Amino acid sequence: MTFLELAERVLSEEKRPLTANEIWTLATEKGYDKQLNSEGKTPWATLGARLYVDAKDNPKSPFAQTDSRPKRFYLKAHASQLDLSNTAISKEPTVVKKRRFDFLEKDLHPYLTYYAYYHLHCYTKTINHSQSSKKEFGEWVHPDMVGCYFPLEDWKQEVYELSSSIGNMSIRLLSFELKRELSFGNLRESFFQTVSNSSWANESYLVTAEVSEEEEFRSELSRLSTSFGIGVIKLNLEDPHSSEIIFPAKYREALDWETINKLTMNADFKEFISTVKIDITSKKIHKKEYDQVLDIETLKRKISA
Repeated sequence: MTFLELAERVLSEEKRPLTANEIWTLATEKGYDKQLNSEGKTPWATLGARLYVDAKDNPKSPFAQTDSRPKRFYLKAHASQLDLSNTAISKEPTVVKKRRFDFLEKDLHPYLTYYAYYHLHCYTKTINHSQSSKKEFGEWVHPDMVGCYFPLEDWKQEVYELSSSIGNMSIRLLSFELKRELSFGNLRESFFQTVSNSSWANESYLVTAEVSEEEEFRSELSRLSTSFGIGVIKLNLEDPHSSEIIFPAKYREALDWETINKLTMNADFKEFISTVKIDITSKKIHKKEYDQVLDIETLKRKISA
């Protein structure tokens, strides 16, 4: 049984909207988890990720989701039989927003690690800027986080070995710059800091928790993203799976090796590229060498502490 088949069976039997965690709890009570074709250590998180992606991006998905927090899922086939006006699953919930900036920029790092792991299939590494020697270079040298996508977990071994033999392993290096918010007040500085720090990678992203909704601002953000190929990710601190790529990054086939060489002045970055090399050679991802992927409840406790 796949994760989506498991979710569809539970929702079909329960005939009511459920959160991903509620679906998983009921599935384990019913013993469906034993039929799951997965050996992952956090199957409940994988279930949530698969549901969010399928409901959002697959037009033929049998699943729909409410706009409430937390989001709940139901089967489209049951929509006419459900009372979606209930406040617990309201389509227009009243959301009490957290006071602006009662979190630090560094608090966003584990949220990006979580989103990158489940939605970009990417292992991340936080770059500690204090580990750098900046005597020779300017202020904007290192990104806040870097990441790597390995095809190891998605490709058959024979395909991976063939790609390796012809020098094309389809590994992607990603670079991230994080800001608590994006508005006209910091847009240009934040954007060009990302260009300076991250344009060496296959994909570069500017990541934030708050984005101005002003039409003129969104238009300028879109223009800059398109012009320089920088993607924009908005993190959702209440519901990490609802984080989204507002503007996609332009994929660059060629890496900037001169800049990568310069970035090795930072011990964390140097360790990152060494780990990636070892993982490629050994055909095994050493997950402990990358940022730890926390569960959602731990993430929320960290941001509210």
